[in-house]
Amino acid sequence: MYESEINSKVETAEQIPSEVLKAFSASREVVSMRTVLPWGEHCTECVWPTCYATCDLYEARPGGNCRRFMDGMVRIDSNSVLGGYLLKIRFKQWGKLWTVGNIRLRSISEAEHIESRDYKIGSMIQTLIMPEPVRNFVSAKRYSFKKRVAQAARLSTARPSSFMLECFNPGEASIQISLTIRSQDPLRKIPYQALLEVRPGFNRIKTPVQDINAVVPLEQPFGVELIPNDVPDGTTLYFGTMEFVLENALAEKKPQQAVKVKCVVWDLDNTLWDGILVEDGSSNLRLKPGIRDMMIELDRRGILQSVASKNNFSEAMDVLKAWGLEQYFLFPQISWNPKSESVSAIIKGMNIGEDTVLFIDDSSFELEEVQSVHPKVRVLKAEEYTGLLSRPEFDVPVTAESANRRKMYQLESERQVIADSFGDDFRAFLKHCNIRVGLASMTKENIARVHELTQRTNQMNFSGNRYDRARLEEILASSHLDTYVIKCEDKFGSYGVVGFAIVDSREPRLTDLMFSCRIQAKRVEHAFLAHIIHKYLSNDKSTFYANYRRTDRNEPSGRVFADLGFEESGISDGVSLLSITRNAVTSDDGIIHIVDNSNTVPA
Repeated sequence: MYESEINSKVETAEQIPSEVLKAFSASREVVSMRTVLPWGEHCTECVWPTCYATCDLYEARPGGNCRRFMDGMVRIDSNSVLGGYLLKIRFKQWGKLWTVGNIRLRSISEAEHIESRDYKIGSMIQTLIMPEPVRNFVSAKRYSFKKRVAQAARLSTARPSSFMLECFNPGEASIQISLTIRSQDPLRKIPYQALLEVRPGFNRIKTPVQDINAVVPLEQPFGVELIPNDVPDGTTLYFGTMEFVLENALAEKKPQQAVKVKCVVWDLDNTLWDGILVEDGSSNLRLKPGIRDMMIELDRRGILQSVASKNNFSEAMDVLKAWGLEQYFLFPQISWNPKSESVSAIIKGMNIGEDTVLFIDDSSFELEEVQSVHPKVRVLKAEEYTGLLSRPEFDVPVTAESANRRKMYQLESERQVIADSFGDDFRAFLKHCNIRVGLASMTKENIARVHELTQRTNQMNFSGNRYDRARLEEILASSHLDTYVIKCEDKFGSYGVVGFAIVDSREPRLTDLMFSCRIQAKRVEHAFLAHIIHKYLSNDKSTFYANYRRTDRNEPSGRVFADLGFEESGISDGVSLLSITRNAVTSDDGIIHIVDNSNTVPA
């Protein structure tokens, strides 16, 4: 944060080399939490207010104080860097950066919210029509208020690991900067001081908090100074982070939620039933106790099931049909091939990730063989099946859609047979399917399905967010967050609710987009994105923005953004910041028909 109320000059980031801007942006991966300090323009020899009348170097600036930076504190906007901007400062003699200090750590998003709010207020003060003395008075009061708020900030539970200074030196020689941290307790006269060498190019200098705290108690009021030593007038430096920070490597690791299981793959002999089919014969087999009810409950929860068994296919299927269980198994793999190959075929047929599969078998050899090929597949010994439903990875939201999930996959098998008949002309097949997409806003009636979708999506979750019900309720109540619940159907039947999106209508910016993998490669995501881009750019908006958190899992599907013409402007907290202008939007390919019944009306 800086004196935004008296510094109005803004320049573009084009003056900064791309590799330097990328280095600044990397701080988002380095920093977990940070402070928000109100940096200001000050003088090393200040004897305020006497020096204003006696010093030959005094030059009035807005607000009435002394101008010690040529052009003041020049803002360079860049969404990719921590805080959203850099400060360009051309130092005059005796110029220094100074702030009251605190070690109140905030999350990256909270800190940026504070920064953004301060900039909006500062910009508003500059644009208000008022006499100059009144403006100066308001500006001074505003900066004084920011200092008081910063000084009174309560300590957070987390503690910083270092004071971080990020600085780009465009010159050819190193510059020495004195870091001074001084207690405001008059009885503590010894400050903490360090001489920081700012070499040509980008610098990230971290001063351990434990070193500072050994001299100055940071839990009590203190001030921070950054003073370039012996530099000629006009020396230019670009500053990024100038804060106390908690580094990611030192932050407490939060326990990760278990990835939900999407498919249980059963062995048959001595697993689903007691006995061995080829040795005991079908009449001597007995279904394991509770298995039928367990399979029905898994199906009700929307958890798919399949078979990987070494047996004769027709004989094993006859047993399952006799017990009325064959309907529950998708892509059954019953052969004498290695079970790792069977699991591969199931994963491919269902288009799901390895880490969403649980394989159950009575043989330790088979469990290890599968894991040697599929290390992310979870395995379970058959005798442990009774506790299956109580495991956390099976605790999934249950909706009306869940009970239909198996039938939707069975319909997909029918689609695949027809698709094969079209050969290489896949687009012709998609048109033949007559795919229809319906858009609706999130409501109290469909919020349960949205919750389920946010918990299950992986391959086509472009934000990585997994919202709980409470957060979805907050989104539902927001006036500026437009929600889209996406349904899909074709000539074969309904896919149900397959997607969810959130658009912040103020920019506009797509903050969340997720789809069920059932519609992957059907160009539903292309059609939806093209639709909302046209929708939000139909008024006076010229640019549409999108957030995309790239992962190994969603990267293949994430190519949809490049397909439509989005360009990346930077990375913020691991999220790629994308944008597309009205002129760059590609036309609809006519494959998908969209009916928009949402109650969203772009501003």
